[in-house]
Amino acid sequence: MSRPPRPAADVRLFCFPYAGGGSSIFRSWAGHLDESVEVCPVLLPGREERFSEPPHTRVTDLVPLLADRLAGWFDKPFAFFGHSMGGEIAFALAEYLCARGPVRPGHVFVSGCVPVPGPVQRHTLADPELLSEIREMNGAPAEFLNNPELIELMLPTLRADFTLAETALPDPTAVLPVPLTALAGTDDPEAGPRQAKAWSRHAGGTFELYELAGDHFFLHDAGPVLDIVGRVLSSGSGRQGPDSGRQGPGPGPQDPGSGPHEHGRSAPDSH
Repeated sequence: MSRPPRPAADVRLFCFPYAGGGSSIFRSWAGHLDESVEVCPVLLPGREERFSEPPHTRVTDLVPLLADRLAGWFDKPFAFFGHSMGGEIAFALAEYLCARGPVRPGHVFVSGCVPVPGPVQRHTLADPELLSEIREMNGAPAEFLNNPELIELMLPTLRADFTLAETALPDPTAVLPVPLTALAGTDDPEAGPRQAKAWSRHAGGTFELYELAGDHFFLHDAGPVLDIVGRVLSSGSGRQGPDSGRQGPGPGPQDPGSGPHEHGRSAPDSH
């Protein structure tokens, strides 16, 4: 949903949302990045146009489907960006692709997340406690938190997303053989810069950590985030990664059910 396609772009940036988020999070991103980057938000089940589909609760189930459905869009260099739950998905998908080859991302951005268990397992909480945690995180607008009907509608997806995020942590010995960049909010109590340093032990390529002003949802001020992403990608990282952009098996871009929608650039997984 960010903008029309950029067929002449040098690199595709696949973007994965936080818990409860959809492709609309990344709607404005193309306007902040130059024409060499094509922004491809990934639309997961259980939200927006895929609201009727049950959301996934295990990254081990989701990742093979993503790899299959996005394969036709890996025909040029690409990178992954994920925030919170999306960061866990981005890392897991990159690890899956690197283990199988020959296609792999040239760069992975993990934002607002850490590779270790958090102090609270939110997916195990009763509904009132889960809503309290969401409110404490500044994780939902007032129109949601004050609307019982909307809460009833959306809470199953939120719970499923928290389940996926909190069970998707990488193996402590996992090392990703591509450049890894972590972004963290200075006021994020659980995934701040100090905690985000833990990603360095999973970096087999170069590792960088950036601190940005804000809480867990510093992503909503997209400008500083995209300044970093654009600078990293323009340096060649994401374009020149090992085997990056080599065509892999799977449906090609001409299949409207296999990748980013023609106008919205929302790339579904598979269900």
